[in-house]
Amino acid sequence: MSDTTMASPELTTADGVPLKKALVRSEARAKRRAFLLVAPLFLFVLITFVVPIGQMLFQSVYNDSFSATAPALDKWFSEHPQGAPIDESAYAALASDLKTMKENRTQGQAGTRINYDVAGTRSLFTSTARKIDRLEPPWKEAILGVNEGWNDPNLWRAMRSATHPYTIDFYLAALDMTRDKNDNIVGVNPDRAIYGKLFWRTAVLSFIITVLCMILAFPIAHLLASLPLAKSNLLMIFVLLPFWTSLLVRTTSWMVLLQQQGVLNDLLVWLGIVNNDGRLEMMYNKTGTIIAMTHILLPFMVLPLYSVMRTIPPSYVRAARSLGATSWTAFRRIYLPQTLPGIGAGALLVFILSVGYYITPALVGGADGQLISNMIAFHMQKSLNWSLAAALASLLLAGVLILYWLYDRLVGIDNMKLG
Repeated sequence: MSDTTMASPELTTADGVPLKKALVRSEARAKRRAFLLVAPLFLFVLITFVVPIGQMLFQSVYNDSFSATAPALDKWFSEHPQGAPIDESAYAALASDLKTMKENRTQGQAGTRINYDVAGTRSLFTSTARKIDRLEPPWKEAILGVNEGWNDPNLWRAMRSATHPYTIDFYLAALDMTRDKNDNIVGVNPDRAIYGKLFWRTAVLSFIITVLCMILAFPIAHLLASLPLAKSNLLMIFVLLPFWTSLLVRTTSWMVLLQQQGVLNDLLVWLGIVNNDGRLEMMYNKTGTIIAMTHILLPFMVLPLYSVMRTIPPSYVRAARSLGATSWTAFRRIYLPQTLPGIGAGALLVFILSVGYYITPALVGGADGQLISNMIAFHMQKSLNWSLAAALASLLLAGVLILYWLYDRLVGIDNMKLG
């Protein structure tokens, strides 16, 4: 026998291409095809979800409304440490910036930025800028002659902070905190502490709405899962019917039903349950918000529960009953544990939707029934304090992510059943 062996021939395809190379090419084509199929969805999520959230997070820590319009003050603050006396050179820098602001018509923009921190300062900027061309050195005496408000140490602390476009001050405001004249972080006056109360109210009302939806949805979903498919599909139409009706129409319908001269109060008066002078107040308060939002969000609890209950074999409960378990024991130890993925998914979905609802609390909630989302909308549309609105929204997003993490730890995202 020869000491050398014949090399095995290399495997090739029908057209002579080495098999290994052909497999690599085929795998690359499959990856490109998969990427092209996913690319439109990826771009959609990127443009409509990731980019707006990133912009919101950036807006919550960045605001150059003052820093871009006050270069002289920025230079003075960089050359003088915190606590330095506000001398003539500081007022000279202020006069220079006010002249520039007047020329560029940005005094209102700069004043608005400082007004976020120290109330009433926007008019201070605009009124002084109108007269700045008529003032002469010494600048401190001249500017204080226009308005003594410029002598407030807290105002100069706010301007020092605002010369840096990157700031956490909007998060402090969202947490009902601020800085004192020495730049120490302190709580705001209790009379002005509103955001903490709104966050707490939002969490409590959302929890109540979630619990009510769970109580109402469980028997509905059980009935749908127990009936034959033809009948359950027919009843499912009534569950889905709210999705086919405008949210605004549903909300205004509840306004008609709940107002003091509305249908429900008229019915209670007709039945003699309440007298005409004792009509119930179910509008423009927390009661109206809870009732309307429970009705609107109920399908989001029914559908996950139904999808789980439909897969539970009825024979499990019958077997438990045949082995001597009572109906309550069979339900508690056999049926209920198998519905936990649906309960968890529905509760998570309803709670997250509740904390972000805007239209319904705005229309039926009044001052007592509005949520943090209404305050975010106010700052976006009315006060135009977009940085504070972004900070509030970021805190709300953080709370939702924490809730999502807790659900993953307690139940497991893999066990979520949404339909």
